[in-house]
Amino acid sequence: MRINTDSRWVALACIVLATATATATATATATSADVAAADSDPPSSRTWSRVREGLFQSRPISTDAEAIIELEAPVRAEDASVVPIAIRTRIAQSPERYIDKLYLIIDNNPSPIAAIFHFTRDSGRADMETRVRVEEYTHVRAIAEMNDGKLYMATRYVKASGGCSAPAGKDQVAASANAGRMRFRVEGPIYIDKPVLAQLMISHPNNSGLAMDQLTRLYTPPYFVRKVTVSYAGKPILVADVDFSISENPNFRFYFVPRKDGQLKAEVVDSKDLVFDDQLIIKPAPAAVRQGASTRHLIPDASAQSSQALMLFDHVANDARDASLPRVVGISAEVH
Repeated sequence: MRINTDSRWVALACIVLATATATATATATATSADVAAADSDPPSSRTWSRVREGLFQSRPISTDAEAIIELEAPVRAEDASVVPIAIRTRIAQSPERYIDKLYLIIDNNPSPIAAIFHFTRDSGRADMETRVRVEEYTHVRAIAEMNDGKLYMATRYVKASGGCSAPAGKDQVAASANAGRMRFRVEGPIYIDKPVLAQLMISHPNNSGLAMDQLTRLYTPPYFVRKVTVSYAGKPILVADVDFSISENPNFRFYFVPRKDGQLKAEVVDSKDLVFDDQLIIKPAPAAVRQGASTRHLIPDASAQSSQALMLFDHVANDARDASLPRVVGISAEVH
């Protein structure tokens, strides 16, 4: 399956520019009562009204979405440049009924359409965890689009500011030199036909273009990941159209269903049209060994080093291509 979203993003770029201009004008003229009303009433957000029209036109969006989708976000973020976001879905991906897309909207960001995630039946579950930048107090929205076209939305209000314009946390020369290095991490035992939780960590500065270099007093040019494609055994699992609203060193947690031995592969394209890729060989055990079996990792060191890489994510660029790390993950079973 080939998912082409280039034309969609050309259109969305126009929406973003119009939205940013309209938001600036509205902010200059809005009364305190208007702002208070927008804070307490998500549908009254001016930005959301424009984004909604551009993405969904007049299609109905249900806010009674607890049975479909849940959005987790902090009420007040500790760091506006690294705000954790988790989108939990309540249904399994089946041929008859599945989530086709998840939209992540951050109303008051300079680019409010933070991400559009495309899923397939082989995604297993359409959950997504990532980290985002938040420029000012805002509603954050997760909209699930079902395969039948129905839309469901969950909303949270997040108090954070300055995330898109904050100076980069690391040396930009080093960050750019390491751009594109990646690491996969797979959690738990791996069984055929059962959803497996995976994590993709990408080393990339993801510059927004809105942050000023504190030494040169010049703005750092925008340079960010714009597309992530993940496949397993040659079949698409996830396609993410993203922008600089995603934090520096993008990090995504998602599910996939291994139906046989195969290669978990990621391809990343950034705003300079540079292409990076990484892969991990997966060897799932048959589902029949789940009952009455003890399991162990085929390569214990790989599990330990992956856990260390997760804890030391900010240093992933230093060792992501270490040739000594094993690139095979799976389990073996001993049936009693």
